[in-house]
Amino acid sequence: MGIRDNFKKGSVEMLLLTLLREEDMYGYQLSQEIKERSEGIITIPEGSMYPTLYRLEQNGYVTSCKKTVGSRLSRIYYHIEEKGIERLQTMWSEYHVFNDALLKVRSISDSVIEKN
Repeated sequence: MGIRDNFKKGSVEMLLLTLLREEDMYGYQLSQEIKERSEGIITIPEGSMYPTLYRLEQNGYVTSCKKTVGSRLSRIYYHIEEKGIERLQTMWSEYHVFNDALLKVRSISDSVIEKN
């Protein structure tokens, strides 16, 4: 498993909650939004996305609602709950702390390389 795969696996929950904060969406729509907004760099296979959505629902972060589209098609839309918004805020805070730490390590590493 490469760096991209590890990053995606740990970020799926954050990405889904981030999009659901904007509006209710169904699974395929979520995956397409992520792919489009990341300019194709991040793609989330259904095998990763739906288990994450189910877990988010079990934890009370999102709820789902079946809606009929057209005369026969139905879709399950996901909606972020207040608990999910709180979880998302925590995740973004943790991300920024971690990212800042990575940048500090890189900065120190870059200065050591420049000296040599």
